[in-house]
Amino acid sequence: MPTLIPRPIRVTAVGNKPKLIDEYVGRMNSKTQNISVAHMRSPGGWEEPGQTPEFREITLVLAGTLRVEHKGGVMDVHAGQTVVCEPGEWVRYSTPEEEGAEYVAICTPAFSPGTVHRDD
Repeated sequence: MPTLIPRPIRVTAVGNKPKLIDEYVGRMNSKTQNISVAHMRSPGGWEEPGQTPEFREITLVLAGTLRVEHKGGVMDVHAGQTVVCEPGEWVRYSTPEEEGAEYVAICTPAFSPGTVHRDD
């Protein structure tokens, strides 16, 4: 039988400015361990610490630009584009453009603060 998830749970974000994270599926909202789906909205100038997560993260940018720094350089991901970051790969996300960005992040297994391994 299908499971209805009536609403997301607002998750506290990490970074230099307030960012909205609404988790629809994941460890907090649906108690799902193997995948998480979250809707993100970050303001212009937002940035977070680098991280080396244990999960695969697929990010679909809906509006604006998401910057992804990685050991090989920097990639700007624009509306309508997707970026896939593999487990164990160091990345750092930011939204450098004034309009910020809106995107959906899908993590497998589900996002967990204990498996994201943020830089100090």
